[in-house]
Amino acid sequence: MNSSSYLSSVAACISLFFICSSVSANLYQLPASAGAAIPDLNGNGLLEPYEDTTLPDEQRIDDLISRMTLIEKINMLTGTGFSVGASGGSQKVPGAAGETYALNRFGIPSIVFADGPAGLRIKPTREDDRKSYYATAFPIATALASTWDPHLVEQVGQAMGNEVKEYGVDVLLAPAMNIQLNPLAGRNFEYYSEDPLVSGTLAASMVNGVQSQGVGATIKHYVANNVETSRMVLDAKIGERAMREIYLKGFELAIKNAHPWAVMSSYNKVNGTYTSQSFGLLHSVLRGEWGYTGMVMSDWFSGDDAAEQAAAGNDLIMPGIQPDRDEISKAIELGRLSGAELDRNLKRVLQLVFRSPSMQNYQYSDHPALLEHAQLARQAAAEAVVLLKNAHQALPFSKDIQQIAAFGNTSYDFIAGGSGSGDVNEAYTVSLVEGLNQHHLVVDAELADIYQRYAKQQKAKRIKPKTMFELVPLIPEMPIDPALVEQKAKTADIALITLGRNSGEFQDRELSDFNLSPSEQALITQVSKHFHRQNKKVVVVLNVGNVIETASWKDKVDAIVLPWQGGQEAGNAVVDVLSGEVNPSGKLAVTFPLKYQQLPSAKTFPGKATSEQIVMDPYLKFALGMPSEIQYNEGIYVGYRYFDSFAQDVSFPFGYGLSYTNFAYGNAKLNRATFNGEIKAWLTVTNTGERAGKEVVQLYVSAPQGQLEKPQQELKAFAKTVLLEPGQSQTLSFTLTAEQLASFDDFGSQWLLEKGEYLLALSSSSRERKLSLPFFVDHTQPLGHQLLSLKPRHELKLLNQQ
Repeated sequence: MNSSSYLSSVAACISLFFICSSVSANLYQLPASAGAAIPDLNGNGLLEPYEDTTLPDEQRIDDLISRMTLIEKINMLTGTGFSVGASGGSQKVPGAAGETYALNRFGIPSIVFADGPAGLRIKPTREDDRKSYYATAFPIATALASTWDPHLVEQVGQAMGNEVKEYGVDVLLAPAMNIQLNPLAGRNFEYYSEDPLVSGTLAASMVNGVQSQGVGATIKHYVANNVETSRMVLDAKIGERAMREIYLKGFELAIKNAHPWAVMSSYNKVNGTYTSQSFGLLHSVLRGEWGYTGMVMSDWFSGDDAAEQAAAGNDLIMPGIQPDRDEISKAIELGRLSGAELDRNLKRVLQLVFRSPSMQNYQYSDHPALLEHAQLARQAAAEAVVLLKNAHQALPFSKDIQQIAAFGNTSYDFIAGGSGSGDVNEAYTVSLVEGLNQHHLVVDAELADIYQRYAKQQKAKRIKPKTMFELVPLIPEMPIDPALVEQKAKTADIALITLGRNSGEFQDRELSDFNLSPSEQALITQVSKHFHRQNKKVVVVLNVGNVIETASWKDKVDAIVLPWQGGQEAGNAVVDVLSGEVNPSGKLAVTFPLKYQQLPSAKTFPGKATSEQIVMDPYLKFALGMPSEIQYNEGIYVGYRYFDSFAQDVSFPFGYGLSYTNFAYGNAKLNRATFNGEIKAWLTVTNTGERAGKEVVQLYVSAPQGQLEKPQQELKAFAKTVLLEPGQSQTLSFTLTAEQLASFDDFGSQWLLEKGEYLLALSSSSRERKLSLPFFVDHTQPLGHQLLSLKPRHELKLLNQQ
């Protein structure tokens, strides 16, 4: 079966799945064991312990659990279902993803979960309701990562949290923080980076921002959800060192620095076991090693054994269907699942419920601060813009520009973000041309009319998607008439070309989506040729959610601007940068290769089918895909770790980004020459140019090649300056600990800080080292006790109560 026919089959099955989900919600009504709330259970007007808000939550929850029936407990550990109707998975907030079971006889409400990473996803309009419920579409996670600004990301999180709370939602199913293993991965736009330090640091900032508003955040998808093709039956074969240093490390940072209310396990297997059923991942590592005390939930319809999920410590199974409850009940009857394990999970679910706005009877307004959030979205989108090329000072626009020729379909129809659960139902999206108009910059009207008429004709041919998961393909790039380009080169002062890409859940991109199409290549060639003949500049804007090929055409144009998918205010934000109102300070958090085939994962992505038989869900008849496995043969050499270690040329390196000003690095020093528990570094950054700007300083460490093989260098810290005026300086400081410098020894199952000379590089990208400082570690140091193994539950001699 070829890729396109398989995806069509999957899309059809998705539609069937939602219909069946709706039917199942009607077939499997939750047991009516819980009646109306009883305000005075003991008949004497005294509060029961679980009702007494002066008592600690732990004591109240223990008392509540002691009163619950087995049916109530099982129901509480599964969601209330999912239907394709207006309410989605929630009866309380239409369009939200799901709810927990309400314990009505105890006065315990259900709580609401909603997507997603770029902003709250709920239904924007409702039947018999004249009000609207739009949410703010913020820049995608890849764009936020390009700001390298934890404080700004935390501000975005605060705004998201406000919308979550004021629209009646309790827990946001975000941030998503999987590693961008391969540029073809369909959900890369939801993820921050190819590097775990960037991912973990910014995810922690997002969680802290969201939870500052009194609602919960969920880090996902734990772990190694790096492929969409057959994701629900895909087995990721990963060595333990790569798991520890690359795929788990970001989650560890987010857990320890932000304490999210919830963690969502992923769809895929890791080394033969579904993550939602992995006692090693959920109990040994997450809770045992990292000390996580919050709730773990499954991704929707993940895994193949609800009882095994519960035993592994996957506390809440979502969205929840009767077969899940039947499996758990049967497992208890057969002794596969103990009552103690059930109560352990239940306690963690109730801890989240007790701290929720719903439990506090918060009276939400349905009126979050959308105007203020739009301004923040614009600021974040502008800070995320990466200036990839700027030959001969093509940007910012000069004052003598009177007319702009805007080429490319996407100039007129900007893409705010990706599709699927990572999409947002925003009220509007500002296109590039609309942004130019709002900045009072004149756009060639004839060219605009040609593009808009073409787009209208092409969109009329498109088939309406059956579900939110079905990706609507972008219209083909309009074939360009060379005579038209020649005419516009004579009348316009500068050319802008926008290239667009989109992606989403359930399917990975094709190589043809990574490369430019023949019509896109022709557009760049023709516009560059004719505008350069008139001594006029050509600027390319990349409105993309994933990395694309740039090496074959970047020398043809004068400037390349990468705003990614910047949310609803993207057009205004891009023009803020093009006009010079904002000096670009974004840096790449992912590498742009010369060609796709350079990537070590190109040989294995998106995995190899182990059977040609499409697996169907036994209850809902939903296509899960073909059983597959993917070998993570690159090990720890992901992204820049590979390109730098093996001296591979790239189109644009990790950490790269230009500015309209220049910065000098100086006065670098360490507090000691020999490592002693920690080491501190300082340097001073000075703006030596003529415009105010911000600089991102990246600290890379090259470790000695000892018992363990090491990458050429690894990012260990970063910091962004304030807005520095010309001539202004700022001193930045960094502290490195043994834990940050150590590598994982998978033979000894422990972290090792090896002896030898280390080199600390203060850089503006992975390929542009500014200053270097050596220091020494005088003896090899194992860190802590032997770590717990990532083995299945039955192989671990551990107490499974925690």
